[in-house]
Amino acid sequence: MPHPATLKTYGSRAELHSNPTAKRLLEIMQRKKSNLCVSVDVTTTAEVLEIVRRVGPSVCMVKTHCDVIDDFSLAFADELVRLSKELDFVIFEDRKFADIGNTVSLQYSSGTHRIASWSDLTNAHPLPGPGIISGLSSVGVPLGRALLLLAEMSSKGNLATGQYTRDAMRMAREAGREFVIGFIAMRRVDEDDAAKADDWLIMTPGVGLVAKGDKLGQQYRTPREVVLESGCDVIIVGRGIYGIQGEEAVRAEAERYRVEGWEAYEERLKRT
Repeated sequence: MPHPATLKTYGSRAELHSNPTAKRLLEIMQRKKSNLCVSVDVTTTAEVLEIVRRVGPSVCMVKTHCDVIDDFSLAFADELVRLSKELDFVIFEDRKFADIGNTVSLQYSSGTHRIASWSDLTNAHPLPGPGIISGLSSVGVPLGRALLLLAEMSSKGNLATGQYTRDAMRMAREAGREFVIGFIAMRRVDEDDAAKADDWLIMTPGVGLVAKGDKLGQQYRTPREVVLESGCDVIIVGRGIYGIQGEEAVRAEAERYRVEGWEAYEERLKRT
């Protein structure tokens, strides 16, 4: 049987979440008819903002890696937040925190990037144990932010499998859904979870319409495979969109992925 969450509309699922970012994301997805996140992995603020302006109308979320941006500044972060309001999307900083609670709370709130001040959503490895959730939530909850745990990864040979994935699920359940709203995963990792009443958001990287992998171990699946067959909620696409040459071509490719992802979602809703 399909997981109950996969048979509900994004809009109706928004009512099942108390976290402000989760609710906003699901409402945006329903409103824009988009389950597309574009991962903007470039190294200058000008490039990031230009790509965001091109893809913004087609996405529900933009994913950043702030530590690869050579000229990062809080002024850039302010402009990204402004665009997120203008173009109606959520900001996801793909920080992948992986340290003890006290350290991650400082990494999240302080330093050059001050991630919690501008990013709606971030993520963490469950490897350090539940203290990582406590540390991040002490910063994020008062700001209405949200957290994903990395239950699985899309790179070849990664170790986030089996018991590791099950332990990530357990940590999330024990922490509650005030701050943790879902997982980075390749499938509906809560499919066999006894607590099926919980509505977790599953966000999936490694999505491509053409390429099947790269030289560094990334593996790709189509939007249909991810959304319809695996029951995931958000498709994360990077180079397959922003790597195309030409401003209009990037816009068109983002829209192409939006349509493909949404059609897979609509077909999923028709299942019984």
